Amino acid sequence: MAESVEVQGNCPPRFARVRDAFAKNFAEGLEVGASFAVALEGEMVVDVWAGHADAARTRPWQRDTIVNVFSTTKAMGALATLMLVDRGEVDLDAPVAHYRPEFAAAGKQAIPVRQLLSHTSGVAGWAEPVTLEDLFDWKRATGLLAAQAPFWEPGTQSGYHALTHGFLLGEVVRRASGRTLGTFFRDEVARPLGADFHIGLPEAHEPRVGEMIPPPEGALGAATEPGTIAARVLGNPPITGDVANRRDWRAAEIPAANGQGNARAVARIAGALGCGGSLDGVKLLGPETLAKTIEVQSDGVDLVLGWPLRFGLGFGLTSKEIPLGPNPRTFFWGGWGGSLVVVDLDARLGFSYVMNRMGSTTTGDTRGFRLASELYAAL
Repeated sequence: MAESVEVQGNCPPRFARVRDAFAKNFAEGLEVGASFAVALEGEMVVDVWAGHADAARTRPWQRDTIVNVFSTTKAMGALATLMLVDRGEVDLDAPVAHYRPEFAAAGKQAIPVRQLLSHTSGVAGWAEPVTLEDLFDWKRATGLLAAQAPFWEPGTQSGYHALTHGFLLGEVVRRASGRTLGTFFRDEVARPLGADFHIGLPEAHEPRVGEMIPPPEGALGAATEPGTIAARVLGNPPITGDVANRRDWRAAEIPAANGQGNARAVARIAGALGCGGSLDGVKLLGPETLAKTIEVQSDGVDLVLGWPLRFGLGFGLTSKEIPLGPNPRTFFWGGWGGSLVVVDLDARLGFSYVMNRMGSTTTGDTRGFRLASELYAAL
């Protein structure tokens, strides 16, 4: 349903074309509710939202509306892990089993932490069938991964760790810091920066959470060939977009997939990274760790997603296949349905797109990429 909307928030004349592109997404019937935000040199120069927080279009999308961003959450899980690397509490080249001895089972004793971050560990999915409820049980979800063998030889190729990424990194964070990943993120990132992003949503925030509207083709990985690595990763457990509307999903810590936030919150964090890792007296990463983050860990056709990807540590890197902007030191990730986070170290820039009408893509969407294109044109 095409819709003429009033775009709310802050967008100075310099970025008028960004506001126009944002409105165009609604006019073309591509959106129900969405937000877009840009932090340049640490300043929130664009912060806009429009539309509705529910499928029935009865609740306006407000300044403080938050929604499930699916895999854009991975950026936050990777950040938490990299912060411990930066502090010397986690070593990228140490075996995961150094922090978690039971992970050495089934030939995984040599897998280093960096291979978890770069989706190259081979532990991309669960080897045995799991249920949605298993994802709400941290001990069970992580225990199964510790016991199983990798799906391919670790370190040889990337294969998107669609749901396991957050459990694998989260258990390293928990062993190294004594805190769950969601708690560490809240204490060390969200609260210090004033970023309204949550991994494990307290019930008090429920009234302002927007309804996610599932994509037309239904379950994640619905189009994958049965029996392939992609099917084993994306289809176990079977997940549909409306899972995000369940209280048990929102309350759990699923740090690869169930973060709740809006574009302003994500852009605030991305903006801190874009400014060299620190903002307003809050240090996330030092320059050395940030430089390591964008070192290429794998470059080739991803075994799960099926298209060429350059992975750094926890993020995709700009490439000729995915040219996110003009600058080489740009990294990103996106979520199932369309959400997007981008950090550009050369432009000292961080931006994010968050919406509730899910498209059919696994990581990012043409709506967000259109906004990125117009942003760079404005710059």
